[in-house]
Amino acid sequence: MQNNVFEQMAKKYDTPERIELANVIVIELRQKLHNSKSECFLDYGSGTGLVSLGVTDLVESVLLVDSSKQMLDVAQAKISRQKISNANVLCSDFTNETPELKTDIIFMSLVLLHIPDTKEILQVLFDILNEGGKLIIVDFDKNDDINHPKVHNVFLHEDLKKILAEVGFESIEIQTFYHGNNIFMNQDASMFIANSVK
Repeated sequence: MQNNVFEQMAKKYDTPERIELANVIVIELRQKLHNSKSECFLDYGSGTGLVSLGVTDLVESVLLVDSSKQMLDVAQAKISRQKISNANVLCSDFTNETPELKTDIIFMSLVLLHIPDTKEILQVLFDILNEGGKLIIVDFDKNDDINHPKVHNVFLHEDLKKILAEVGFESIEIQTFYHGNNIFMNQDASMFIANSVK
């Protein structure tokens, strides 16, 4: 991932537009986390915690993982300020090396589009999940108007389902849940949520 870009953006990352979009995702994610009170939740590519810090009351623990230390510094400040006792941060890039971790739920929000090898990262996440664990992905639906060297123009549901199944995931469900103006590279776009089980 383009670490230095996110390092530079960290302190100014939480714009009103990003907060608004994160709130939309939090509402959708909270619906998927009922009966998760005893489960460990890992947010991969968490950034400043805009989404995952909105679900700490629904799970046993939250681990925010990001390759940008500056992003995590902002997240840690929020955790301290809000006195959240069940959230921690970890600076790591699983595309380079994977720490010894096991968790029940892995969440990725608008991260997959930045990772060149989709199948490779999904395999890493599969291996970290406990048996019966869940992977929840929020990302943009495929948009042919987007053409940028640093991001995919994202995913057709069927293509992502195929990769998830090849990695070993089961019970794969993907649905579009939101359409917004100028939310992806200044283009109108829609977002999907994908649920799958190890």
